[in-house]
Amino acid sequence: MAEEFKNLGLTGTERGIYTVLIFIVAYGFVMAEEFTHLRKSKPVIFAAAVIWAHVAILAQEAGVPGEELHKAFEHDLKEYAELMLFLLVAMTYINAMAERNVFEALRSWMIRKQFGYKQLFWITGIITFFLSAVADNLTSALLVGAVVLAVGADNEKFVSIGFVNLVIAANAGGAFCPFGDITTLMVWQAGYAEFFDFFKLFIPSIVNYVVPAFFMWQAIPDERPQATNEAAVELKPGALQVCGLFLLTIMSAVSFKQFLHLPPFMGMMLGLSVLMLYGYSLKVRYSVEGSRFDIFNKVKEAEWDTLLFFFGVVFAVGGLGYIGYLELLSAGMYDGLGATTANILVGLISAVVDNIPVMFAVLNMHLDMDLYQWLLVTLTAGVGGSLFSVGSAAGVALMGQSNHKYTFFSHLKWTPVIAAGYAASIATHYLING
Repeated sequence: MAEEFKNLGLTGTERGIYTVLIFIVAYGFVMAEEFTHLRKSKPVIFAAAVIWAHVAILAQEAGVPGEELHKAFEHDLKEYAELMLFLLVAMTYINAMAERNVFEALRSWMIRKQFGYKQLFWITGIITFFLSAVADNLTSALLVGAVVLAVGADNEKFVSIGFVNLVIAANAGGAFCPFGDITTLMVWQAGYAEFFDFFKLFIPSIVNYVVPAFFMWQAIPDERPQATNEAAVELKPGALQVCGLFLLTIMSAVSFKQFLHLPPFMGMMLGLSVLMLYGYSLKVRYSVEGSRFDIFNKVKEAEWDTLLFFFGVVFAVGGLGYIGYLELLSAGMYDGLGATTANILVGLISAVVDNIPVMFAVLNMHLDMDLYQWLLVTLTAGVGGSLFSVGSAAGVALMGQSNHKYTFFSHLKWTPVIAAGYAASIATHYLING
């Protein structure tokens, strides 16, 4: 694809610089979402449209044929379509499991068990770690965050540290599996690593979580939550079957990529069709109001803000790349600093800027790196967002959910130990995979 069209090489023009400013302003609104309550998709979609309008004008002025401009545009469209369809199916399955009370039953069980705060710290963290390997970090953190809020309602310190724990666990768990994080999925779909290659990051991901968690655990009060009369939540009909279908869908996506050499989203769409057919059988068999199942309600409830934000990012970054800015950035970072330093820096940038545009930019630099380096940047981009609460969707969402018990500054207090975990995970990756 990279050979089909060349960058315009017009980074020094006024119009080119203007597009960069448009992107920076739009991303400023994304970072301020917690305070403005303006959904992050809105400014980046606007920026994407404006940037491509300027790209088209620059291409015309440079005498670039319309067909070549369309090739560049269609490249971004293909990238977005593949990832959007993949994520849409994954989100639909998560919503279906939530509607069948899978996660509510888990929450109810944990509350009724009356674990101590120190036990709950590890239980919620470990569940989030493994849950985020198949669900995105935002969904995992919110689902388990509801448990932390419910059992820690009377203990603000536990909620505050518990939420930091969930952010670290969600980001670390998503790094070692292509289904766990959009950035990992992007690297897999781009063909820079095979599905099972990512599991080489399993131990570095564990280290990334366990190092800061050990220090935070010591600050958790050694007490028990107050007794509760929480009633057991019953699973709705078909709940376990939907979970089983999700696992089969994951296997289908991997098989389409590994054996048929087709994009994995096709395997996901096959899984969606099976869920639709199973949903129809549920609707026929259980017509009672509480058990009625409508698959299109699950599609409707997908994280459309995230999907449309991803659209804006792909086209905004793609437009800047076509002008030539990614090539400029690549020369400065990867040629100037070397791959290892640049990839570690990518993780630090992800602490402030969402990892999706950062990773999309890296992928569109068309770098010549070996598997070790691609796994390194996958790891750093995935876990770097844990350094600050605004560095990942999980952190931003939990700040909104916590009723001011978890804030930017309560997270910042633990940044030194999170940074120690970040460094330890990179060192572990070097020792195991280097």
